[in-house]
Amino acid sequence: MPGRCERNPAGPLRWLALSSLAFAYACSNSSQPDLFLSRDDLLDPGACQGCHQDHYDDWAGSMHAYASEDPVFLAMNQRAQRETNGALGTFCVKCHAPMAVREGATKDGLNLASLPKKLRGVTCYFCHSVDQVTDSHDNPLHLASDGVMRAAISDPFSGGRFHKAAYSPLLDRDRADSATTCGACHDIVSPHGAAVERTFNEWRSSIFSGGTGTTCGQCHMPQSTTPKAVAQVPGAPLRQPHGHTFAAVDVAVQPFPDKERQHLLVQSFLDTTLQTALCVEPEGGASRIHVTLDNVAAGHSFPSGASQDRRSWVEVVAYSGSDVIYSSGTVPDGTSPTTLADPDLWLMRDCIFGESGAQVSMFWQAASSEGNSLPALLTFDSSDPRFYQTHRVKAYPSSNLLSAVPDRVTLRVQLQPIGLDVLDDLIASGDLDPQVRAATTTFTVGSMVEWTQASATHVYVDRLTGNRVYCATSTNLNVLADKFPATMHARCAP
Repeated sequence: MPGRCERNPAGPLRWLALSSLAFAYACSNSSQPDLFLSRDDLLDPGACQGCHQDHYDDWAGSMHAYASEDPVFLAMNQRAQRETNGALGTFCVKCHAPMAVREGATKDGLNLASLPKKLRGVTCYFCHSVDQVTDSHDNPLHLASDGVMRAAISDPFSGGRFHKAAYSPLLDRDRADSATTCGACHDIVSPHGAAVERTFNEWRSSIFSGGTGTTCGQCHMPQSTTPKAVAQVPGAPLRQPHGHTFAAVDVAVQPFPDKERQHLLVQSFLDTTLQTALCVEPEGGASRIHVTLDNVAAGHSFPSGASQDRRSWVEVVAYSGSDVIYSSGTVPDGTSPTTLADPDLWLMRDCIFGESGAQVSMFWQAASSEGNSLPALLTFDSSDPRFYQTHRVKAYPSSNLLSAVPDRVTLRVQLQPIGLDVLDDLIASGDLDPQVRAATTTFTVGSMVEWTQASATHVYVDRLTGNRVYCATSTNLNVLADKFPATMHARCAP
């Protein structure tokens, strides 16, 4: 009958049996009766699609939807289960497919491919059912079982027909409480006690967690400036919806919805994360190059997340005419920076160590970690000395002078979300398809900076050497400010 959703004579009412088109029709038809979806129906993001198409489209191409499809995650989990004789249990999958764990559908994540899609990934139901955060790491989220979908809307539309709705500060990107919801899975402590992911703690110790700061959602769930209905149901009021793409650093390494947009969103983040300066200090006929990096916009350290698996490094190339007279961090395509015999390499990553103190390569082996990520901003007040503690500087060459003054120098910061050496390790153990390696991305963080003495944007006299220093920067970085030496690993093997 037009305007009504009928019961399936072969079984109970199942909204998910409707096609997307039919579901959209049901949502928009004013004569539709108020029939709430069952909890089982609400588990499926497809049930949300008909009334929340834009949110669904964002989510479907996001890393939340990809979380248990990612072949690198699957390979790590498979290897970890084998090497721990299954003792790892749900450690990985409770964040990568939390509803599969909570529904008792998996104990180790090894059977994810055989599970219904609604139990894979980080789903709408999982986030929007959170009613309590009981700890700070390893997914301590408590979910309500009342069928209420919680969100940031303080005055939920009472005409909704398919689920109950309520406001929750835990889902409100404008409330600091919401960061604890994100942090529940974005702070991870390994089975041996190493803080292998610290994004939430990094944010919490930064200025961004203060009253004038920025929450996780305010960066990773940008809000539209154009009011629109967030639910396609009759009478739904206009809101200012926020996105559900959750772009950050990781991207899909296989065909996946919205892959190109995700790449563009990640690049947009990286283009504004750092401020950089490239300076040359002539000394007689010799010179020294100085590179300054400042993490001004990440809201947490850079790189962050699974930093033991990420590889970010600085590339510096100096020229005399067309000849290269010095280079550091020049990594050929398809090569890991960890393979370079480069004493000046500025490589940003975590190193992890087992219970014996020896360096290890995989997170489940880690009992401690040591990192040299760029720290998050501590204050917005440039008159506060802490403002400049995030200015990290490194000299090239590190142990002597360059034997000439270059005509031109270029600077790039590169980032591999997952290091090629990590992928090689998983390929060698037989857990990862070698084709994944060729599908990975190396991003350039921000724009390349090019220096010539004539085009230097800042010139100053060094307080210690008395030499004039010529600097190029395309950002607001204060090249005259106090700077702190870049942290290099004391115990980290290449």
